[in-house]
Amino acid sequence: METIRFAGKEHENFYYDMLAVAGNTDVYHRAFFYTMGISKETRCHIRYLFDFKENCIKPQNLSAAWQTGGTIRLCRLAFNLWNGWTEEGKERYSAPFELFDCRFAPYFFEAIRLRYPEYCRSLEYPGMQLSIMER
Repeated sequence: METIRFAGKEHENFYYDMLAVAGNTDVYHRAFFYTMGISKETRCHIRYLFDFKENCIKPQNLSAAWQTGGTIRLCRLAFNLWNGWTEEGKERYSAPFELFDCRFAPYFFEAIRLRYPEYCRSLEYPGMQLSIMER
C-alpha cells in the first residue's frame, strides 16, 4: 500500500472524494486533486478550477479575487502537472524557483511523486552498494 503525505484530514478526504467524483485515478487526476486539496481555499473553489463534466482544468480562474500568492502557486503546479500548462507570457512563474517559494512546498514534492511515480521510486544499484561518499 502506498503512503501519501497529506497536509491534514481535510486534504486526505478531499483527495479521495474528488478522485471518486472524477471517476478516474490516473496519475493526472491524482496529482491534480492532491495539489488542489492542500489549501482550504482551493478545496472550496475546486469547481471554479476544474470542469468535471468536460474533465479539464479552468486556468482562466487563476486570477479570481479569492486567489492568494500561495493558492496561485498551487494552481500553477496543479495545472502544469495536469497537462503541462503554463500561462502564456508568464511561463517563468511555473518554474520551481517561483512555485516552491511558499508554505505548500513540502507537499509539492508529493504531488510530483504522484504524477511521475515511475521516476520517483527509490534508486537501487543492483550488485553494487555505494556509500554516499562514493557517489
